[in-house]
Amino acid sequence: MVTIATWNINSVRLRIDQVERFLSEQAPDVLCLQEIKVAEHLFPHDMFERLGYTHRAIHGQKGYHGVATVSRIPMREFSRHDWQDNGEARHVGVELLGPGQGVLLENVYIPAGGDIADRTVNPKFGQKLDFIERMTRWSDTLDRPTILTGDFNIAPLECDVYNHKALLKVVSHTPLEVETLTRLGDAHGWVDLGRKHIPAPERNYSWWSYRSFWRDKDQGRRLDHMWASPDLAQQSVTHRIVEETRRWDQPSDHVPLITEFAL
Repeated sequence: MVTIATWNINSVRLRIDQVERFLSEQAPDVLCLQEIKVAEHLFPHDMFERLGYTHRAIHGQKGYHGVATVSRIPMREFSRHDWQDNGEARHVGVELLGPGQGVLLENVYIPAGGDIADRTVNPKFGQKLDFIERMTRWSDTLDRPTILTGDFNIAPLECDVYNHKALLKVVSHTPLEVETLTRLGDAHGWVDLGRKHIPAPERNYSWWSYRSFWRDKDQGRRLDHMWASPDLAQQSVTHRIVEETRRWDQPSDHVPLITEFAL
């Protein structure tokens, strides 16, 4: 059995104690982090080394974005794609070398897309759509068992947000974003493990704004995802949300997901 977790940590150095607590309590074999917000040479390696996560692939930059995959099982960095075509650190791919040998694990942080769902007045929204379109073309070429996980910044289903009608024009849940993400899902026959194991319309949120959290409102969205190639998806055994991290001191606005595979 191999457990793979994903978490937008919103600064790995600021929340290093939370990452340590999560790894100590949940002990996933592999953890994919997004929005690490640190250049590669300043990544806090010591804690991961101490806990046995001796294999690491880090694609970082100063102050913004960045992804890292840390593992207790052997792996090697396989790829870094610039799907936004602007040099931002938003992807790292690894190949598992021990248990699950040959499986590719793609860790991605899709752009949020700004506040206005119109690429003519908001270039960030267009960059988000183009990013996903490039991922779609890449997906068409895949011929190996692959896991695609991370912060997708889109809640695709009506039940993936607290109020579908209220958020139809809000970036992260607009019909155009959902359509674009659906094309990505279709390109490789990706299986959405979040909804395989927690079927719609069951509650399945991974992100809450800090403001709604302080108001004690359950106004969540399912922005974080774990997808798998069809054959690999059949080997997924469990999938869960570790929601208790939102009650920790100075939490991230995202919570971790963990999927267990029989590889």
